[in-house]
This record gives sequence, structure tokens and C-alpha cells, in this order.
Amino acid sequence: MHMPGQTTIRLTQFSHGGGCGCKIAPADLERILASNMGTLPDPRLLVGYGSRDDAAVYDLGDGRAVISTTDFFTPIVDDAFDFGRIAATNAIGDVYAMGGTPLLAVAILGWPLEKLGAELAGRVVDGGRQACHDAGIPLAGGHTIDSPEPFFGLAVTGEVRLEHLKRNDTARAGDVLLLTKPLGIGILATAGKRGKLKPEHRHIARDLMVTPNALGSELGRLEGVHALTDVTGFGLLGHLGEMCAGSNVAATIRLADIPLIPEITAYLEETCYPDATLRNWKSCAPHFDGTANMKIIITLCDPQTSGGLLIACKPGLVDKIVSLSEHFGTQAKPIGELHAGRGDRMIRVQ
Repeated sequence: MHMPGQTTIRLTQFSHGGGCGCKIAPADLERILASNMGTLPDPRLLVGYGSRDDAAVYDLGDGRAVISTTDFFTPIVDDAFDFGRIAATNAIGDVYAMGGTPLLAVAILGWPLEKLGAELAGRVVDGGRQACHDAGIPLAGGHTIDSPEPFFGLAVTGEVRLEHLKRNDTARAGDVLLLTKPLGIGILATAGKRGKLKPEHRHIARDLMVTPNALGSELGRLEGVHALTDVTGFGLLGHLGEMCAGSNVAATIRLADIPLIPEITAYLEETCYPDATLRNWKSCAPHFDGTANMKIIITLCDPQTSGGLLIACKPGLVDKIVSLSEHFGTQAKPIGELHAGRGDRMIRVQ
């Protein structure tokens, strides 16, 4: 915590990236995961890394499954407590994105002790505790290392009834697509790191990032929700592409209906967008049907941290989901539809 007479420490200046924008680019990730070894066959492993889903899922054999996930990154905001809270909220969100309920978490902390000190690290962990408290789960332990760059996150364990499990590769032609948070977090975070973010805008991205996606647990109980994922480091187009490829469908999304943070307009004019945006577009471009302008590239490929849920559901559920999302502190917006016949170019923006 900053005290009078002390120099304010800007955590974002101690890392080359920030938040989910630190993710390794999809093309590089493919090369990393490519292996002749494969995964040990186990029929009770319901979801592994093959579908690029949000978490692993293992059948317990009694009608329930355990959900296991981990997520961590370097600072996306300068305040230590906020950083911890955002990173933890983001990690817990992977369980919600599977339709599950979190049970407990353990912390993952890397910290340059000589540069930043133990007290500031404690504030980060306290932020993580707060997010766990908000989710109703214990922060039960963890692991720390002395690291050149600060990073923080959680490994989270959750559970789900098998009939409530939601995946990212089970969408159906005819489904409506909804998004529960506006895009633009990466743009605002970049403006903050460059010292261009206006004081009156500092809370906007933070407030979105600490809003949990607890709606996902409720969506797990709705039979007509066919697929679910969260929009994080690969941007909307990247995560929608994973859903389309896994489900063998194509998508049409309406640019005018996609929610954007209104305040990003001024920062786009100053070219405040993360480097990861263009890396995301490079991976998405081969699957994009049509001509993309810079607005499409910079907003729809913007890496989100603790972004919203991307939902594929039958049309008759749209009103119910919109109402439910408001109860959980978000605003689900219909943004497009899914169609049969995926092909290579599976995403069109109109």
C-alpha cells in the first residue's frame, strides 16, 4: 500500500506484457503442444487439451466430474491488490466456463523480491484471497518463486454434474451467440501502461475484470445452452474460432451488436492496442470470411483478461439468459448465429 513520502510503484512497468495478453500466440501454442507422445488413455478424462477448452474435466464415476484448471499472468494494473483480485477472478472463471462450481484454489506467485519487496506481494495475495472469498471458496495454499517478472494466478478445482457440463466444442447450427461483457479491456490496459489512461477511466477495465462469470454455473443447468467458453487472451475471434472448429459450424456475427467499452474510442485514435492483438489476427485471418478493417481487427482480436462468457444456445433461451446475466452483474448481448457447414473460412462479420 502506498504511504506518504514513498515512490508509487507501477507494477505494469515490471513486465513485458500484462494479463491474458501474455498468452503465447495460438500458432506457437500449436507447435508447443505438438507431440508424438499423446496423453495417457483414460476414458474418465472427459475434457483434455485436445479441444482447447477452458479446463480439464475428469469423471468421478458417481454422476459428478472434477474440474481442474490453472491460470496466471503478469500485472495488467498497477495496484497490487487489484492485480491479485483480477488474476484470481480470471482463474476461477475457467470453472464457471465449464458450467461448474469452484471448490478451492491454491495460489501461484512469482515475485522479484529485491525489486518489489514482500509486503507488496502480500497485497497481491490478499487480492487473490478477496476473489476467492467472493466466490465462496478457500485459498488453501500455493507455491511461490523468486522471479525476474511478477506474476500471479491460481490453480482451481471445481465440480459439475455430468449433465450440467458445458464445453466449447458442442455448439449446434441454429444456435444464437451471446456475449456477457463488452470488449476493449486490452486497449484500456495498454493505455494505462503507456501512461495515457485518463484518471476518470481507470476503474472501467478493473471493474469489468473483477466481475465474476458466476453466471456460468447457472447456465450449466440450462439444457438449451449447447456450448460455453470465456473470451480471454485470444480475443473474441480466436475463442469463437475454437468453438466453430470444434463444433463443425460456421458463425455470422454482427459488428453493430458486439458490445464495446465506449471509452476505448479515444485510445484507438492514439493506437493504444496490445501487441498480442495483431498476433491474434494472424491466427484468425485464415478463418475469416470477408474483408477486415482495422476496427474489426483491433476490437475483435483485442486480448481480454477476465472477459465475458461466449454462449451458444437455442433461440428460445435468449431472453432468459439476458435476464439471468443482469442478476449476475453482467449484460448478455446477442451478437450472431451459428450455421451448418464450417469450411475453412468459418467466421463472417457483417
